[in-house]
Amino acid sequence: MDVTPAVRRQSPSSSASSASPASWSAPSAEDEIFAALASPVRREVLRLLRERGPRSVQELASCFSMARPSFSEHLRVLREAGLVSERRDGRRRLYSLEPVPLVRVRDWLDPYERFWRDKLSALRHLLDDSVTADTEATGTETTGITTTGETGAGGRPHDGGGQPEDPDEERQ
Repeated sequence: MDVTPAVRRQSPSSSASSASPASWSAPSAEDEIFAALASPVRREVLRLLRERGPRSVQELASCFSMARPSFSEHLRVLREAGLVSERRDGRRRLYSLEPVPLVRVRDWLDPYERFWRDKLSALRHLLDDSVTADTEATGTETTGITTTGETGAGGRPHDGGGQPEDPDEERQ
């Protein structure tokens, strides 16, 4: 069963309220690729093909606990999306990963990757500026760790169970 959602396409001049069933069209190649990738089973098939190379239907199906017709449906969706290819080798059908359609996925995701990289970079700069401002205000970098000596429970000084090695240290 193909669970690919139908996608409604409108011309720039049409409005959402005037959309008719005639304005619906078949999913685009990108829609088919993303629909194929939506299934964890299909993503796992792609991973297996990427790591192990071409595999027969039997080899792939043995990795999943599902009925053979259900598994064949997953392979069909991957094949129609162009993510796998099928070739006959005698009586066997071998499936191979077709990485080219994944370029469309990468191209679609690239602006979002740049968006998040820019956001994280801005956060890093904000945090760096905050640490710099704290350092300039206090003269020391604030790390949340006490550097004046060890403390025990309740922030009280911990004496380590013994006497100071240098008697002059006790007076300081």
